[in-house]
Amino acid sequence: MRAPGEASGRLRPMDVQADLLAPCGPERLFACIDDLARYPAWLEMVTRAEPVAADADGLPAWQVELRGRLGPLARSKRLRMVRVRCDAPVGVTFERRELDGRQHSPWVLRADVSATGDGSSLAMHLHYGGSLWGPVLERLLGDEIQRSRTRLLDLVAD
Repeated sequence: MRAPGEASGRLRPMDVQADLLAPCGPERLFACIDDLARYPAWLEMVTRAEPVAADADGLPAWQVELRGRLGPLARSKRLRMVRVRCDAPVGVTFERRELDGRQHSPWVLRADVSATGDGSSLAMHLHYGGSLWGPVLERLLGDEIQRSRTRLLDLVAD
């Protein structure tokens, strides 16, 4: 019998999608998501996100610390993330790019903003290609997404 998420002895990659409707224009919403240094203000799981030296391609980069707790289990992870796409005010994509020469599991965060009749919508997609966190990360993210919606809406309302 296989554990949830297992296929042929390997845990499957994780893909999480979250959507939000905001009572503000796309520019205001985009301003909260295009810079990872702003994420700790609304996404509790991101405890730190500090700008670091740009990528070899001159792309902006951040050292990001993720922390989560599920009951007695706590995990933390540091990632170097690079903004590989920035189409203000409609979309941004961040990818993990470490500089240590080792192979790392991929992390990709994509956010797309669009205008609605009375505000804007945000669609975020997180892809994690590793197996270390597995179902624990999915559960943590599900809970965190629910809590972060209110904090993000508060930020765009100010």
